[in-house]
Amino acid sequence: MTLFNQKAFDSILSMAQTMLRLAAERAQSAVTPEMIGKELNRLAILMEEDFALVDREALVDELIRRSSRTVGENATLASGEDHIPWLDAERKKGWTYWRRYSEYMETRIPWIALDALDLATDEVLGQLEDPRREGAWDRRGLVVGHVQSGKTGNYTGLICKAADAGYKIVIVLAGLHNNLRSQTQIRLDEGFLGFATIADADELPAVGVGLIDTDAAVRPNAATNRSDKGDFNTAIASKMNISPEQRPWLFVVKKNKTVLERLLHWIRNRVANHVDPVTGQKLVANLPLLVIDDESDHGSVDTGEDVVDEFGVPDVEHQPTAINRLIRSILHHFTRKAYVGYTATPFANIFIHNRGETGEHGPDLFPAAFITSLAAPSNYVGPGRVFGSASSTPEDLPLVRPLAEDDFNSWMPPRHKNGYRPRWKGEEQIPDSLAEAVRSFLYACVLRKLRGQGNKHSSMLVHVTRFTSVQNAVVSQVTAYVRDLKGRYTRGIDLAELEASMRSEYELVFAPGMRRIRDALVEGERLEDFSWSEVRSVLPDVLSDIRVREINGSAKDALDYAENEGTGLKVIAIGGDKLARGLTLEGLCTSYFLRTARMYDTLMQMGRWFGYRDGYLDVCRLYTSAEMIKWFGHIADAAEELRQEFDNMVAAGATPKQFGLRVKSHSVLTVTSRAKMRNARAMQLTYAGDLLQTIVFPNQKEDISSNFAAADRFVITLGASIDLNDQYYLHEGQRWSGHLWRDVPALAVISFLRDYRTHPASFRIMSPLIADFIEEMNKDRELVRWTVALIGKDSGSDDSVRAVGGCDVNMLQRRRAADHSDRYSIKTLISPRDQAIDLTETEWRAALDLSRKTWRNDTERNEGKEPPLEPRGPQIRKVLGEGVADIGVPHRRERGLLMLYLLDPAGAEVPEIVDADPVVAWAISFPSSTSDRMVSNSKYIANSVLWGGLNDWVE
Repeated sequence: MTLFNQKAFDSILSMAQTMLRLAAERAQSAVTPEMIGKELNRLAILMEEDFALVDREALVDELIRRSSRTVGENATLASGEDHIPWLDAERKKGWTYWRRYSEYMETRIPWIALDALDLATDEVLGQLEDPRREGAWDRRGLVVGHVQSGKTGNYTGLICKAADAGYKIVIVLAGLHNNLRSQTQIRLDEGFLGFATIADADELPAVGVGLIDTDAAVRPNAATNRSDKGDFNTAIASKMNISPEQRPWLFVVKKNKTVLERLLHWIRNRVANHVDPVTGQKLVANLPLLVIDDESDHGSVDTGEDVVDEFGVPDVEHQPTAINRLIRSILHHFTRKAYVGYTATPFANIFIHNRGETGEHGPDLFPAAFITSLAAPSNYVGPGRVFGSASSTPEDLPLVRPLAEDDFNSWMPPRHKNGYRPRWKGEEQIPDSLAEAVRSFLYACVLRKLRGQGNKHSSMLVHVTRFTSVQNAVVSQVTAYVRDLKGRYTRGIDLAELEASMRSEYELVFAPGMRRIRDALVEGERLEDFSWSEVRSVLPDVLSDIRVREINGSAKDALDYAENEGTGLKVIAIGGDKLARGLTLEGLCTSYFLRTARMYDTLMQMGRWFGYRDGYLDVCRLYTSAEMIKWFGHIADAAEELRQEFDNMVAAGATPKQFGLRVKSHSVLTVTSRAKMRNARAMQLTYAGDLLQTIVFPNQKEDISSNFAAADRFVITLGASIDLNDQYYLHEGQRWSGHLWRDVPALAVISFLRDYRTHPASFRIMSPLIADFIEEMNKDRELVRWTVALIGKDSGSDDSVRAVGGCDVNMLQRRRAADHSDRYSIKTLISPRDQAIDLTETEWRAALDLSRKTWRNDTERNEGKEPPLEPRGPQIRKVLGEGVADIGVPHRRERGLLMLYLLDPAGAEVPEIVDADPVVAWAISFPSSTSDRMVSNSKYIANSVLWGGLNDWVE
């Protein structure tokens, strides 16, 4: 398909998508092959000339592929603090930048994905402030995508809408290297500016959206360009003056100290229009600012020490690290500003301290306003699809070609020095496994050409070392191998032997692998097989197009793709750290990856093989070590758990500052760099002196039945009960309904807690962790004996009695407190008197005296109130843990109190559980303790919000 034919193809595709969308809406059904055929027949009449230039079957395949895609729902955790909702349909009328970007994207992504992009960018923009709002405001958020999933396209859409809404200055922080900055600039040239920002050009040619809308009156201003030296510099700054009436300005800059200092200096001296009368600081009060921080976990995080003290109080004199300080300073110079971080690996971001702030630089970059988790489309190939889980076997992973150590170790040992010269079998040549990977890439390019994708870019990644000198040697060796292949086809030397070997490899290894991948991973696509004779017919031409390139961080790395648009670059890219972040390898088919890193985020970002592979997923291959496969499986699990925890927080209606996150840890790998984890903690905690009560429950019948069965087994093991009124001391007039057991061994309680399924949104009520704590305290002979009470509701008109473990109990009526789709939550479980069940009269009166003393000391809170008539929980737990020596009350730290309750599902007002088993709830009252024993949840690392919540200094 020629470039001209591609234009005809795209034109028909755009029209067909629109017509199919309308047809599906009319029929109220999904798009069918019959619909596609009918609409193409209509278009064939309307666009006769274009149809003569394209392959109808290719059009059908592409429309089937696009129509089969789905996109899940995004999730946003938001704070309404100092935020005024503003974005509605009326406000969006007449928007230009989004309209033309949407039209530009129509031929590039399915309409379902375009609708999802529209919704996602509305969601994020709506969380920012209205740029027309007067006064000072500051919104900081985070958008979490997936590696290579289209984050640039997302924030390009956000920039278009923000510019339409009235944001006047947009700064995009685009990585640490020239190649990524240049690539980002090119994408924004096409998606937002509408012209190619070519340095020193007399005319700037229209590109992308500029070919859709040629009106110069709406053309944004660009302060940077796509060249290697196109970053913000002094020469540019000296010529620029910005006024509020002008069209928006776009800055695409590296996260580089010198560049950001220049930008900050320019803002202070050329843009600021106001002086703070208190601090004397120059401020920009007339231009709303939007900062987009691409790869916000990289370079932007403050890695300095002592952001807050041990009590969570910010150190206002703290000196942040350079890039973080400059980003915050730029924001601090605007009275109206919004900051949005974008990343696929938010491990470092969630460890930013939520209280970090200094007087000079303002708040840290913690996403206090919102966190949005973007859903991945169904055609996205992410870590879970490539690597499965930590328990996956090689047979489960058809994309992956595991390498034994013998396949590469003698050529590229895991530990090698700068200047190392790789050798294989005594020669400076690539190992057999890398030669196989190069041939695999050749087959992929051939098959893409046979499928009509020959004008698309195809890439191979070779990432085996971080040293440039060693990369140079690898480039020489790969180049020599490719030159040898080309030479054999050109000159015919030893060609018969090579072709026999390649035919066997293709037919016995590569083609069967394609079929396994299609069976396991490909849906909604017809991917054609080709015989060896068909492959052989185009192989020499494709081989002659393959180039070997070293990726060294220059802008040329990105420009190569742009300059070969329409003809298709076929490149073997060899590099190290410059390949690890952000730079997109277009049409990546084959990866040879040996580089060892021990951080989740670094490894995930090195995974350039994630992304979209429509029409060619079955020809993709990843060659890597068995150890790396296991590591990636673990990271895939950790990333999925983090997203699930986030979804739990969203369902709970929390704000970023209210709930914490934890990340699964690993014995060898670290979550992110230790400097970025200064504000993280391994989860260590004590429950001594606490009351724990379950108030969040699953609304899945299976979980409810499992917990009821666990309680049933537990109560049976307790044996015969006594009446709950047979307490050591029963205060006058009190009557109870239920059962009581004394001197229950700790092991029985521990067993019940391990069987009980707590809801994942209950960060503090994690029953396996509580069981661990009891075991730990048993080592000091504490909590070894337990009192267990099965507590029922007093009799009334709404009695509902149910037996558990052979004991009848009147179920409690607790209505749902909040409407969440994944849980049943209540406000409170226990009655204030319940914790006194196990007290003697002397203990009861001592706890009451202490409660009244505490009440008298808190005059401000208790003014106008009566003193307590019964002991309160904290004082009960203190008396039991410490005793009262003056009146001869000893401590009873060896005993704990477990209270069980059955909640009536019919009274919960939760439709999913109306006819379920009773909902088992429990509370534990722990006596205080002098023991310094804590339970360590070494499986998780907690951020400052969760850590603060577990240690009681969260606001």
